[in-house]
Amino acid sequence: MKTQLNKPWLHFLILGAVFYQVQAIVFPEPKTVIGPLSESMQDALQQQWLTRFGNLPTAQQKTKMIDDELNHDLLFQRAVELKLHLHDSIIFDQLIRNMRFLEIDKGKSNNDLFQHALDMRLHLRDEVAKRRLIEKMKQRLLIINPPAEVSKTQINNEFVARQYQFYRSPRYSFSHIFVSPEREAELDPIIKTIQDQRLNATTARYLSSPFMSGYEFQAQTTEQLARSFGTVFMSDLTKADPTVDQWYGPIHSSFGYHYVWVSAIEPARDARLEEVAGQLRRSLEVTAREQALQSAIADLRADYEVRR
Repeated sequence: MKTQLNKPWLHFLILGAVFYQVQAIVFPEPKTVIGPLSESMQDALQQQWLTRFGNLPTAQQKTKMIDDELNHDLLFQRAVELKLHLHDSIIFDQLIRNMRFLEIDKGKSNNDLFQHALDMRLHLRDEVAKRRLIEKMKQRLLIINPPAEVSKTQINNEFVARQYQFYRSPRYSFSHIFVSPEREAELDPIIKTIQDQRLNATTARYLSSPFMSGYEFQAQTTEQLARSFGTVFMSDLTKADPTVDQWYGPIHSSFGYHYVWVSAIEPARDARLEEVAGQLRRSLEVTAREQALQSAIADLRADYEVRR
């Protein structure tokens, strides 16, 4: 054993291995650079914001917008490094379509066209392929770093914190007979016929003019009904303080006149937990998914040099 340790070639191998390790620590491989975004890209993002919201983003909003775009570039870069584009049917079909559009498909099989597209680096410039790879990378990160399960306690706490958002406005159920302005002279005779013959709303409908939004409305809020009848109609109806199973009117709207049979009124009240638990769970799951994804992206950033 001692004889072997004294051999110069062995010393050389050991020193070489040590030197390699030291070199890797002292002089690590440079990280792949992500960013910075070009001025034209930043302008495009700002224009998209303006188109969507009608105003320019604040400095904070612009910073987040740029960070989000850099994260997309980061995810795309990582997906390409993992060669996720080589085994995706959507990207395959998209690149084939691009090659056929460029008329480079003569005498070539789809596999040949796909390889040719890769050689031309079309997968790096196609927006459909990019979005697909970003989404696949997000899914991959969420498998590695899955979001936390939403508990009943979280749902209960969220319900308490947001209960004011779930206040249930009064809801009205009614049917109506509509009399258009052209038939205003028939309004009183129509009401008299309904009263004298004690017609219900369904039977009396033959007396109605056509009404685009329909004739029966179930459990509608004042806001929903105002979209069909206008605010003046709803104001007059609520001022009448209606009770169920009675006719009211005529009530005027911007469309004409309405004779209304109120069938049900649900008073305003706070929502119950069981009514909104599903909505709360979905909201919390979206939040948990986003938190898990952002955490995974933050870890991934350590492998790259991201320049703002």
